[in-house]
Amino acid sequence: MFGVIDWIVLAAYLGLSIFIGLWAARNNRSFKDYMLGGGSMPWIPIGISLIATSVSTTTFLGVPADVFDADMTLIMTNIGSFLSILVIGWLFIPRLRKSGIQSAYELLEKSFSRAVRRIAAVFYAMHLVLRTGILLFAPSLVLAPILQIPVWAAILISSVVAILYTWYGGFKAVVWTDVMQFGVFFGGGIVALFILVNGIGGFGELVSIARETGKSNWFNLSMDPSNARTLLSVGIVYAVLEIAIRGCDQQFVQRYLSCKDVKAANRSSILSMVLGVVCSLLFYWTGAALFIYYRVKNASPLPENLGVNDVFPYFIVNGLPAGLTGLLVAAIYAAAMSSISSAVHALSNTTEKDILCKPAGQESMFRAKLWIVFWGICGTGAAFVAASQAGSLLKNALFFTGLFTGPLLALFLLSFFASYLRSFSVLTGVACGMLSLLLFNGIPFVPSYVPPLEGVFSWPWNPLISCTVSVWIALCVDFVIPRKRVDLVVKG
Repeated sequence: MFGVIDWIVLAAYLGLSIFIGLWAARNNRSFKDYMLGGGSMPWIPIGISLIATSVSTTTFLGVPADVFDADMTLIMTNIGSFLSILVIGWLFIPRLRKSGIQSAYELLEKSFSRAVRRIAAVFYAMHLVLRTGILLFAPSLVLAPILQIPVWAAILISSVVAILYTWYGGFKAVVWTDVMQFGVFFGGGIVALFILVNGIGGFGELVSIARETGKSNWFNLSMDPSNARTLLSVGIVYAVLEIAIRGCDQQFVQRYLSCKDVKAANRSSILSMVLGVVCSLLFYWTGAALFIYYRVKNASPLPENLGVNDVFPYFIVNGLPAGLTGLLVAAIYAAAMSSISSAVHALSNTTEKDILCKPAGQESMFRAKLWIVFWGICGTGAAFVAASQAGSLLKNALFFTGLFTGPLLALFLLSFFASYLRSFSVLTGVACGMLSLLLFNGIPFVPSYVPPLEGVFSWPWNPLISCTVSVWIALCVDFVIPRKRVDLVVKG
């Protein structure tokens, strides 16, 4: 059970997070300092911060659960990540850096109009608030029974601490706490795997049994688009989602802009990918070790009717000595807090720069701090809403991810290669791209709707579908409709 020593470890971790926020606040003298760390942050902590922003409790808890239940085929997402890094380094980072922007969606006003910029920022805000809510709620389902507190209290601990240090320290606090949190997150995974391997009889035994039981299977060449566990779906097509996130998400763009030049930004991006691969290997093997520990070696009995998502939390509480349980719980909190701190800080910048469209010199660090609190409250509220929709949580998250990320990627691609398009054409394309997903996916909270092509494509295809439709419709509309008929459209 969670004892006194564990509480001390957890409290020390939370206290250290707040201390880093206070420490980072001492050099915030301007809006640029608060939002971009002055634009000269070292690339190594930025790279660590990028991966800390990417990984979440889904990695820490969900990946081991997936391997326990199936195998390692989803590790092929790292192939998509590698492909995305090439595209981001060649296409996105140089253009973003040379454009002179201070926020991701400022580029869309330069290419199209302020209306397109604002709409993109609103789409992003909706997507990120939803994602923040899920990333707060999911770990709280695990933390609440471990800490023997209500789910709402587990949610508040993560959100309040993260909002507090972000409010005080700004971007530097987010980056340096990310570095610390990634260390806790990664260290917790190593500790868990080390203890499991010892219980199994060594790493050689782990590898041998994993191969015999099929848990180390990771490659699937099937061309079936309805299967999400293939090289085509989670290796190649998944790269589109990675490009959309790494190239269009303000959390990532903000970090590229905080580096001193293009070379440093690319180094941080590559470092994040390398660390991502290492994290994947760690937690996929942890899942295999859990299966062998409990199902093959029977080193310890599992309670009957225990779900696969509860196996790792059960091991954390019952299979670790005092103090290490507190470390693993701190690691879960590290993933959750890294996600919310990055999200609310990015949303604050997006609100000030892209929704309010404050020009350089007229931004307000005071307003930015208020927006951090506002978006933190919204994210916490989304977590409470997610709690009431727990049965369809993953399905809803995947739907909204494809709904917003695909069209956002389309906007950036059009701004790079077809900036001559009119705002009307671009927005029409985006609307059609979003609607296209209704052909293949159900509508969250509308159970009566049955999509005509349900099951044809698995979830990694959603961003590709919505992005492709957005681009082609935008190009076709601009070609078909005479320009004089669009002159009536307000572009501001």
